[in-house]
Amino acid sequence: MDPVTMAIAVFALMLAILASGMWVFLALATAAALSLFAYMGFSPDRIGAIASRIIVRSASSWELAAVPMFIWMGEIMFRTDISERLYRGLSPLVARVPGGLLHTVVLGSTLFAAVSGSSAATTATVGRITTSELQSRGYARSLSLGSLAGAGSLGLLIPPSIVLIIYGVLAEVSIAKLFIAGVMPGLMIAGFYAFYLASRSMISPEMAPKGDIDPKDAKVSSIIRNLAPVFGLIGIVLGSIYTGWATPSEAAAIGVFAALLFAGFSRQITIPMLKESMANALKTSCMVCSILMCAAFLSSAIGYMHIPRNIALAIDSLNLSPFVLIAFLAVFYVVLGFFLDGISIIVMSLPITLPVVIAAGFDPIWFGIFLVIMIELGLMTPPVGFNLFVIQSISGEPIHKVAAYALPFFVLMCLAALLMVVFPQIALWLPTYLSG
Repeated sequence: MDPVTMAIAVFALMLAILASGMWVFLALATAAALSLFAYMGFSPDRIGAIASRIIVRSASSWELAAVPMFIWMGEIMFRTDISERLYRGLSPLVARVPGGLLHTVVLGSTLFAAVSGSSAATTATVGRITTSELQSRGYARSLSLGSLAGAGSLGLLIPPSIVLIIYGVLAEVSIAKLFIAGVMPGLMIAGFYAFYLASRSMISPEMAPKGDIDPKDAKVSSIIRNLAPVFGLIGIVLGSIYTGWATPSEAAAIGVFAALLFAGFSRQITIPMLKESMANALKTSCMVCSILMCAAFLSSAIGYMHIPRNIALAIDSLNLSPFVLIAFLAVFYVVLGFFLDGISIIVMSLPITLPVVIAAGFDPIWFGIFLVIMIELGLMTPPVGFNLFVIQSISGEPIHKVAAYALPFFVLMCLAALLMVVFPQIALWLPTYLSG
C-alpha cells in the first residue's frame, strides 16, 4: 500500500471510531493498535509493550505539569469578578473611540486570554458581562456577538495557551518560545478586529451609539484598581517565564498561587468555590492528558509504519512550492475544524503534517502559531464551532445567526493567517529577539 493511501486509511479509521461515539483517547489508542496489527502484522503482546512504554514516557513529561495548573488558574478567575472589573476598567478608555464599548469585547478577550489559556473560558467570561451591557445600551447584536466569537478564540493564541503547550509537547519545541511567538499574531488579530469595529461604527453610527460612563469608573484611580488584577497576573506569569526565573510549568503554579491570592484578598474565595474549580480543572486535565498520552502512542504507531517519512518523500517528489503546501494544509485544517475540536485536530494530524512542513523548510515554532490560528477559525465555523455554542447559550440567538455574525471576523483571521505566511517574522521576530 502506498504511503498516502495508508495515511488516508489510518485517518479514516480514526474518524470512523470517533463517529461511533467512543471517547477520543480510546479512539486514538484503538486506531493505533488496529493499524499496527493490520498493516504491520504486530502481535497483541508487542503492541501492548509499545503502548505501555510510550504512554508511561508521555505521562512522565514535565511540561505536562503546566496543563492542570493553567486550567485551574483559569477556573479560579472564571469564578471571580475579574471580568466585571475588566469591563469597568476598559470602558472609560474606549468610550470616545469610534465603536465605543464594542472595543471592550476585543480588549477584554485579549487580556482575559492572557490569564485563562482557554478560548471557551474567555468567550464565556467576557460574554457574560458584555453582551447584556451592550444590548441594553443599543449596540448592534451583529457586532457585539460577532466580535465575541472572533476575539474569544484568542484564548488559544495569547499566552499562556493550553493548546500551545500541547503542541510544544508533541512537536518537542520550546513552550516558552511558542508562548512569546503567539503574542504579536494575537495582537495583530485583535488590532484587525478593533479597526473593523471602528470602521463599521463610523459608516453606520447607529450600530454603536455613544453612551455615558459612570463618573466613578472614569477616575484614574478606579481604572488602575480595576485593571490591576489582570495586568498583575499577566506580569507574574509571563514575566517569570521570560526573565528566566521559572519554567512554564513553574510559572503555571505561580499563576495559581497569584489567582488564589487575588480571590482571597477580594474576599471571593470560599470552600465551595475551591471545590468546584478544582473538580472542573481535574476533569479537564484528565481529559487533555489522557488524549495526549494516547496521541503519543498513535504518533509512534504512525512512525512504525513510516507514514510521515514516506508522505514527505512523496510530496517532495511533486515539487510543490512551500506556499502551495501551506495553502493545502490551511484548507485541510479548516475543514477538520468543521467537525473536530482543536486538541483532537492537533493530536490526530501532527504526526503526519509536522514532518512534511519541516521538510518544506518551515520553522516548527511558526507552524505551531499557524496551526493554532487554523484551529481558531474552526471555533467560528458550524457545525462544531464551540465558540458559537457558547455565545448561543449566553445570548439565546440561533446558531445560524451567530455564525453569520462571526463571518467578518472569520475573514479577518484568514487575512492574518495569510500575512503570517507572507511575513513569517510576525511570529518569529519576538522569540528570536528575546533569545538572541
